[in-house]
Amino acid sequence: MYAVVKTGGKQYRVSPGEKLKVEQIPADIGSEIVLEVLMVADGDIVTLGTPVVAGTSVKAKVLSHGRGKKVTIFKMRRRKHYQKHQGHRQNYTELEIQSIG
Repeated sequence: MYAVVKTGGKQYRVSPGEKLKVEQIPADIGSEIVLEVLMVADGDIVTLGTPVVAGTSVKAKVLSHGRGKKVTIFKMRRRKHYQKHQGHRQNYTELEIQSIG
């Protein structure tokens, strides 16, 4: 059994017991959150939502908050003496999927 959920402007395929890093969610560590369900598949039975599946929810537990790996941005124009260095670390929330139903 798996579901497709939407959070942080992205869609993720999840199943119970799975750990997932998503865009930062303002929730306390150890709290339980409910995610929007766009699709549920249980064997050969697939249920699509318009846009969400009514009566179905995915419960997830917040494990931690953190920052991802550093991404280095380097811009340069040849022969113009222009160089720019920049870095970025994206905040994330780690979730553990408890149940689909």
